[in-house]
Amino acid sequence: MSTKETVIACRAGCGACCIAPSIGSIPEMGFKPAGVPCIHLLEDYRCGLFGKPERPGFCASLRPVDSMCGANREEALAYLEELERLTKPE
Repeated sequence: MSTKETVIACRAGCGACCIAPSIGSIPEMGFKPAGVPCIHLLEDYRCGLFGKPERPGFCASLRPVDSMCGANREEALAYLEELERLTKPE
């Protein structure tokens, strides 16, 4: 994250960070592949584990910023999908 970016509030109805990235271990799910919604993603696209101790560290470390979230849900998904692609082990 650039030092010029500020953390912003999560966009209502987005959930891109709960769909696009792969996540090593999710309670009651195990490994979450990229592009698959987390089983804890609620119908309104909010995290059902938010604020709970069992929320994975990876999820807690994500901070919504303009460059990651873009102007809409589609831009956020595209950004995170590209980041996933660029960081995927060979």
